[in-house]
Amino acid sequence: MRVVKEAEERRNEILDAAEALFNEQGYDGTSTNDILKKVGIARGTLYYHFKSKEAIMDGIIDRYNKKVIAGAQAIAGKKEIPVIERLLMAITSLNVSGAVSEELMTHIHKPQNALMHQKIQKVLFTEITPIFTSIIQNGIEENIFQTAYPYESVEMLLVYATMIFDDGMIELTKEEQLQRMTAFAFNAERMFGTEQGMISEQLLKILTKE
Repeated sequence: MRVVKEAEERRNEILDAAEALFNEQGYDGTSTNDILKKVGIARGTLYYHFKSKEAIMDGIIDRYNKKVIAGAQAIAGKKEIPVIERLLMAITSLNVSGAVSEELMTHIHKPQNALMHQKIQKVLFTEITPIFTSIIQNGIEENIFQTAYPYESVEMLLVYATMIFDDGMIELTKEEQLQRMTAFAFNAERMFGTEQGMISEQLLKILTKE
């Protein structure tokens, strides 16, 4: 007996199956036939939701973006957490490599897939910058931060943060990554006009927990 499922449920089932196959066999090594067999659906059902394998990959990325945005919003809304700790928690939650498998990250970071990576960055910057800015505004109200350009400062912060916290973006040794994180905290303190050591000390606590 054929099982009829709601469109969103079926769509997520296809994405889950495709992501698992991409992890196991690699993106290039997975065919739409493999996905059909794993989900147990007809080709017409697959094409109703996704027109191509590339569209399926886009769907996985879109789903990831929504998850990251929701996570950042949840952190930003936790007013009981001190501002600086909340800001750093939100930043570390953006780690692309922590939420997407190594196999998928390898595919995303290939030169020929630059547009795919750009899509992730564009959505994140468009949606995440206002969320982070709200945290900075809280800090300004509490006299922790002093900046006339909170939104623009957050944009600059995110560009650098996504590079040093995304393990797949640039190949760095542990020492190099630590050096860049230290520089990140040093410059963030000056951008947001807070006391020296306030961000770097909190960042160290968060990284130590991990």
